[in-house]
Amino acid sequence: MNKQASKNQSEENRSLNEYSPAQELINNLPYIVMAVFGAAVFVLGFENLAWRWIGAGAYLIYAVAGALWIMVFVCPYCSYWNTRACPCGYGRIAVRFRDKQSGDCFNEKFKKHIPVIVPLWFIPVIVGLLLIIRSFSWLLLAVLIVFAIDAFIILPLYSKKHGCKQCPQRDECPWMAGKSSSA
Repeated sequence: MNKQASKNQSEENRSLNEYSPAQELINNLPYIVMAVFGAAVFVLGFENLAWRWIGAGAYLIYAVAGALWIMVFVCPYCSYWNTRACPCGYGRIAVRFRDKQSGDCFNEKFKKHIPVIVPLWFIPVIVGLLLIIRSFSWLLLAVLIVFAIDAFIILPLYSKKHGCKQCPQRDECPWMAGKSSSA
């Protein structure tokens, strides 16, 4: 596809795929649920009240900081920065932090900065398993299972089948490149 055709298709996608704030919230729910249940692992797992809230608070701060990190270091390179075409709404928030950058290196920026948030998926699992081994709790096990189902099954499936599938930039995204026809 030549650049002019690609540009025309991008303009069409922009007008066709606009998301309301409610849709953006729905698209972010699996991440929000992951953050809440990840924090719950700390609240339920630690016996010491201070460690419960320090751990839960630190995890929630990391979850918010991770989303902000993506908004600051990835979103400005996305062609849907400051539009309603971004399924998660990050592009409209990113405008408050950074000016638009060249979209030519979106793929590179995405690959470079996504690893910053990857530990969010593993910290509650590691901490939760250690706490269960130390002092078994059915409630903690249940919360850990819900966390794992959301983080490792629901969130990736929802992203692939909904958010990413409908993202106008999916063909340039290293996460979805080549997957859009099968999604």
